[in-house]
Amino acid sequence: MTETSHTSGLAAGAAAAPVGNIERTVHFADAETMFRTLGQQDLAVRILQGLYPAVSLGVRDQLLTAAGPSEDVNQLLEIVDQLRSLAASGTTATSEMIEQVATMVRAQQAETSAKMVTTNILSHRGRTIRPKTANQQEYVEQIDESTVVFGIGPAGTGKTYLAMAKAVQALQAKEINRIILTRPAVEAGERLGFLPGSLNEKIDPYLRPLYDALHDMIDPESIPRLMESGIIEVAPLAYMRGRTLNDSFIILDEAQNTTAEQMKMFLTRLGFNSKIVVTGDITQVDLPRGTDSGLRTVLEILEGVDDIAISRLGSEDVVRHQLVGRIVDAYERHQNSRERQSRTGRA
Repeated sequence: MTETSHTSGLAAGAAAAPVGNIERTVHFADAETMFRTLGQQDLAVRILQGLYPAVSLGVRDQLLTAAGPSEDVNQLLEIVDQLRSLAASGTTATSEMIEQVATMVRAQQAETSAKMVTTNILSHRGRTIRPKTANQQEYVEQIDESTVVFGIGPAGTGKTYLAMAKAVQALQAKEINRIILTRPAVEAGERLGFLPGSLNEKIDPYLRPLYDALHDMIDPESIPRLMESGIIEVAPLAYMRGRTLNDSFIILDEAQNTTAEQMKMFLTRLGFNSKIVVTGDITQVDLPRGTDSGLRTVLEILEGVDDIAISRLGSEDVVRHQLVGRIVDAYERHQNSRERQSRTGRA
């Protein structure tokens, strides 16, 4: 991709252009690169036009022209350049991707955006799993660098999905011998004996999201074999008691629903050559009233401890439907309002 530019000035018989306006033209190497960069039906042009209404955009042949205030034009074309880098890795721009890249460039995090292009965790059936936001990128790097990592954030921020992708990557690279995925069975208070049906029937519903993610990363036909051999284990948190987990990548999901005692029990299962990732959303605690969340407690206790990292993700990292991010924001505002009212009532 090459580009030309010039600054608007006076033409013969024309009115003066606004001071500081420029026009820049981007030349794409070929139609395929242009398609991948701008998306289907020039999707990026429509989105960027909405983000930069003062900029006039034009597309013709393999050219993209942007004219308007210099700061807006330069920032817009920096977004296009990041999208072109993604296109070079074989990715076609989507609305979510365009908006995420735009958010990072506008937040002066373009370097992180470029780094994300090369951070491919897994490729499975033509689909590449990689971090999509700056916070996700930092989270993945913390998983690489630390033995115990806490991924804190609302649903849809990729905290569990990315951790599972890193676990599968480590297994494929033979860095570990097994993957252990666990959740607290909060709906049954971990008292599975009180539920009807076989053990598998009792466990399956609340572990199903972990199975679904596995199917995105591993050939579904091989999962039963890996589970039968113990290479992949999906089990309720109560089954971790009394064990030492060596050569393992262990993920505790929905950790906000652990008690302080359960969290301590889980973390002390760590064995040699193992890694633990704990994920949860501290705004969605389903424990009985009056029971402290083990996740909230442990974040206070382990803050600043060497080889332990805490990664916090927010609504800006939600990579599901755009509306999910707005829903998350609304719930957080509601939760904060209730907490303020509660503190006022106690004062």
